[in-house]
Amino acid sequence: MARTTAVRTYGKASTKAKARRVFAELPQSPLRKPNEAVSVTTEEESIIKITEKLNSVEIENESDSSEDELSRDFSSIVVTSPPRPEKTASPKRITTETPKTSRSATSKVKTKVSTPVSKARTSEIRTPQPPVQPEPAYRVLTWDEVCPPGDTIEKIAEASYAEVYRVRNERGTSIIKCIRLESPIKAQTKAQERSGLVDEEPHSEDDMRGELRISEWLADIPGFVIYKERYLVKGKAPKCLLETHQGFHRKMKRKDPDRLQFYPSPSRYLDDTTFLVVELGDAGTALEDFELVSSSQLWDIFFHVAIALARAEDLACFEHRDLHEGNLCIRRIDEPETRDPKKPGPYFGYSGLDITILDYGLSRAEDLEVEESEPVALDLEKDLSIFTSTHAPQCKVYRQMRSFLLRGERGHLPPSAHKAPYAKGVNGEPLSWDVYVPYTNVLWLAYLYQYMTKGFAGDKKDVAEFKKVTKEMWKYLDPDAKVGTPAFGSAAEVVRFAVEAGWIHESQLMGGEEEREDSIILSREEAEELARRRSPRKLR
Repeated sequence: MARTTAVRTYGKASTKAKARRVFAELPQSPLRKPNEAVSVTTEEESIIKITEKLNSVEIENESDSSEDELSRDFSSIVVTSPPRPEKTASPKRITTETPKTSRSATSKVKTKVSTPVSKARTSEIRTPQPPVQPEPAYRVLTWDEVCPPGDTIEKIAEASYAEVYRVRNERGTSIIKCIRLESPIKAQTKAQERSGLVDEEPHSEDDMRGELRISEWLADIPGFVIYKERYLVKGKAPKCLLETHQGFHRKMKRKDPDRLQFYPSPSRYLDDTTFLVVELGDAGTALEDFELVSSSQLWDIFFHVAIALARAEDLACFEHRDLHEGNLCIRRIDEPETRDPKKPGPYFGYSGLDITILDYGLSRAEDLEVEESEPVALDLEKDLSIFTSTHAPQCKVYRQMRSFLLRGERGHLPPSAHKAPYAKGVNGEPLSWDVYVPYTNVLWLAYLYQYMTKGFAGDKKDVAEFKKVTKEMWKYLDPDAKVGTPAFGSAAEVVRFAVEAGWIHESQLMGGEEEREDSIILSREEAEELARRRSPRKLR
């Protein structure tokens, strides 16, 4: 497996006015002093007069200024920034060696949260863009080529629109997401009908384009999955694919007897049944299957996620919107170290663990390198069942997100309040999931905090100590906190709080490397060519 590394600096400032960041204008912390008044010189007065005259000129064919109106509507949002924390251990007094950090914690992140100012757009001269070159045709493979004899394939998850498998061979390990496209498939048997099989509907490539674009934007940010390649897979399924599909379904049934099978059995695949397959780097073990046994694991997993989200907020105005325990993977990259509680220093960086955030099917992001780019976001108003469902604990977070768009405050409305699509939000306009609301990342961080502390399998003293040290932070995370309690407005604010508290040293947020991994899946011709090159030449 080829791998190249190069030093990369993250946290690059964007020159683009972040469109529709209507929820980001949070009141400043009361501990921050307002800017001092600056005397105006005669020269500045003349500039102001000229500016006033220019402002009085009406420019025809201006873009819609609704963004200004939206920003004003939400300028008094009730989620207020928390005060600065009392430092547990001042980073300035640290004399011990900084603990090791993983790839996802060693890249620069901005901890200062700036308030974007929405401006009315004026007519501007645009430089013609070069014509977009068509993407090269995908490779077309068979399932036998994806998993030939000697390789292993294991179904590990079911994500939005896709089945997720882990493939291992002599070239390495990959995760593949398989999305069934519009193509023929065998009808259900009578036994499958009686079992209550619910087919996941096939999708067009257009349905997946948004998630694929987000995957590419985030691929270079530590903590997000490494994108390798995508291709088409056609044809009938081999025995190994059917066996792992059935094994996964039995495993899920043991956890939830009422669970339905949402994806068609591979036994129904025909010669023309077609899947779009996205190959990704191996992310490790899902949090739901990972046993937490030490407080250092709690510290590292939680703040690895917070740091990754903070970077993505800055570089892509990113919200995950579905960050439950099945979409977060853990892997060991180093041996754990023991923190000396008698010495000052950070709590972060001792477990030897790294994280990977998966599945951007519900996510929102935009390309800040392109002026006036449109955000990529799934319109969740088209199917409100995600907000009315109660089948899993994370369903509450979906309702918290939508309730925040509706009311602009903490707390959440019951399932019965989420039955009218495109209901009017606090700004009087129909709900739109295009808007940038980084508070949703805070809601998912709160969910993960509770999930990990409740499911902790180690010494109870360890989790009690973790909760004690982070008590103040949890007060600002807790979606069910009392009315009027300050709240974090973004993942970046959570990271800033941790740095100011001394839990994370600033040096642990610097540096970083970019990783690239090549596909491990070969066509039959490529595999035969590789075998020929490896076989010893016969002497004549």
